[in-house]
Amino acid sequence: MSILTLIIKREFIAKVRNKSFIVMTFLSPLLFVALAAFVGYLSTMRSGVKKIVIHDESNLFVNEFKQTDEFHYLNFSDIPLKSLKDSVVAERFAGILFIPKTTDNNDLEKQIQYISNESPSTSFIEDLQDIIARKLTTANLQTAGLDTLAVKNAQADVSINLAKVSGEETVKGLNEIKVFIGGAFGYLIMMFIIIYGNMVMRSVIEEKTNRIIEIIISSVKPFQLMMGKIIGTSLAGVLQFLIWAVVGSILFLIASVFLGIEMGSPTAEMVAVSGSNFNETAQLYFKELASLPIITLLISFLVYFIGGYFLYSSIYAAIGAAVDNETDSQQFLLPIILPLILGVYVGFFSVLSEPHGTVATTFSMIPLTSPIVMLMRIPFGVPWWQILISVTLLFATFFFVVWFAAKIYRVGILMYGKKPTWKELYKWLKY
Repeated sequence: MSILTLIIKREFIAKVRNKSFIVMTFLSPLLFVALAAFVGYLSTMRSGVKKIVIHDESNLFVNEFKQTDEFHYLNFSDIPLKSLKDSVVAERFAGILFIPKTTDNNDLEKQIQYISNESPSTSFIEDLQDIIARKLTTANLQTAGLDTLAVKNAQADVSINLAKVSGEETVKGLNEIKVFIGGAFGYLIMMFIIIYGNMVMRSVIEEKTNRIIEIIISSVKPFQLMMGKIIGTSLAGVLQFLIWAVVGSILFLIASVFLGIEMGSPTAEMVAVSGSNFNETAQLYFKELASLPIITLLISFLVYFIGGYFLYSSIYAAIGAAVDNETDSQQFLLPIILPLILGVYVGFFSVLSEPHGTVATTFSMIPLTSPIVMLMRIPFGVPWWQILISVTLLFATFFFVVWFAAKIYRVGILMYGKKPTWKELYKWLKY
């Protein structure tokens, strides 16, 4: 057995047998689900009912505002405005909707005020504007002698049905779902790179500060030691992902069976038996999800995880060899994390609007961002040659970077007592 294989085996077993690895492998998915459920629950919570005072001098809108679970509207048009303002200052009311009396609706549109201690939300103001606008529109139509009921009946309510060229029905919001799925895989890669890259860096720092490294490199080349740490830790990450993939696939199949959904096209009998629009829509969504390139996505995730992890972990290992403690490493970590964050933002803002556009395609080829952006594009269907070019550039960049990182690792692994600078790292590269 070669020395490199022994190092890989040692690093892999050390990570897998760690109690935190075992616990987080099975606990992390539950934590993500629980966090999502908690956020969803918080989004439904309300701080309490807000009382909004209506001071309508025109007496046109007092009956237009309906009570909701969040807002209660009170008609205090007969109370002086100054007294109502004092009540708002005393926080007895959330705000006052002041509607003056005018003879011209065009002037009224610009004179309505909402008075409060704190700025209201945009959605709340837009709702008020819609209510008032509808009422004024009706009044303007009546003034013009038009039949408001006829105008209302003449208004069209268009709902465009989506279909594929093959004639199959599809659903709305599918692009958002694809971006979410690809973004979830891309975000997982980013988190894996940061977590396991830091593991590699801490492992190097620990061996360096304990002076164990001086004994190890007497029989092992620095490059072999660095590659062994990187590969061993990456195998632990791949194992963790495979466990999550198996468990997730089982849960997806259980959900499909529970909802009575087949992976093929839903038959007319299935739609008739459902007897519910919700079930029909759910079947269509599951059908679209099942038609996504899941196998390509999973394989690409493994390939991009390994390539992206190797690329960044070689830099993490070089940083760990250059510093004496984690505190000194902070000045070097920001340039590593920035491309990952850039990949997430570029993915969400460009892939959603134009998955095959120039920006999305370019960043899916750049090695520092391709593990995230390409995974966000794959659910939309990416030509195989683009994936091949992207993967080739990623691994070619890895071999190029690992060559530079090995030069830093070789010199820095035996350097103690001095905080390194960017200038010194450059000198080590030339050494």
